[in-house]
Amino acid sequence: MFIKDLLMLMVSSLVLVICVLVGVAFLTLMERKVLGYIQIRKGPNKVGYMGIAQPFSDAIKLFCKEQTYPLMSNFNIYYMAPIFNLFLSLILWMCMPFITVLFNFNLGFLYFLCCSSLSVYTIMIAGWSSNSNYALLGGIRSVAQTISYEVSLALILLSFLYLVLGLNLIDFMKYQSMMWFIFLCLPLAMMWFVSSLAETNRTPFDFAEGESELVSGFNVEYSSGGFALIFMAEYSSILFMSMLCVMLFMGGNIFEISFFIKVLFMSFLWVWVRGTLPRYRYDKLMYLCWKSYLPIALNYLLFFMGLKLFLFTLFI
Repeated sequence: MFIKDLLMLMVSSLVLVICVLVGVAFLTLMERKVLGYIQIRKGPNKVGYMGIAQPFSDAIKLFCKEQTYPLMSNFNIYYMAPIFNLFLSLILWMCMPFITVLFNFNLGFLYFLCCSSLSVYTIMIAGWSSNSNYALLGGIRSVAQTISYEVSLALILLSFLYLVLGLNLIDFMKYQSMMWFIFLCLPLAMMWFVSSLAETNRTPFDFAEGESELVSGFNVEYSSGGFALIFMAEYSSILFMSMLCVMLFMGGNIFEISFFIKVLFMSFLWVWVRGTLPRYRYDKLMYLCWKSYLPIALNYLLFFMGLKLFLFTLFI
């Protein structure tokens, strides 16, 4: 019986990973289409019907190109960094609740915080091992940004966890059966979304890949497969953070089709922000985290602690 369960877990995990990778492919297509319409032009529309086969064409092109590497790079580390980056962003999905349970364990949010903090190292190593000044600068920026916003993300998450008093993602679905948390704590939801943008290194916080000043940031020396893996890891993280936003404050009922529509809408917001907002200034990004989000998140945390304690004493 145990072997059958193990086999079922492996098959479910494989299906989930394949679905995420296909989702990543079509998310890139959606991004290019949406950005095209925002800039009053057509997106990709030549490959297949309305450009629907474009992501697969790009994937074949990227993985068939010659893999170049800088002569002065630390080759083994340089080669492995993108692989681990994608691996970490895909392993995050294992805490997602499935209808068939999957790895739906009680410490799902703790697992998320552990795995998301590890992705900093892959970016740092990718930037350092390339032995390029631009890549190193991009890596340093990315590490400082990610670590800063992880603090605010964890504190915002703690406020939600105090409301639920559990670390399982399924608990949020049960608690939001009557009312979504977005109505209960709108400022926290908005702060979570902005922190998620910074955590996934996306516009207006894309300092790690600031094209205008750092050529392409930490991935400047990567070509073909390495570049594709870094690209896939970023979009996989965007999809995961969209899923987490829906689970946290938009109902998160995984048994309904509306769950996937909400995830699509949240992913669209990532693209919409990229098409409309200019890049933030780096010092302002740090001030936003340490001088605005951190105090507000701490105040909310104390408020929800007090609220839970009050309700607990009231009903005992």
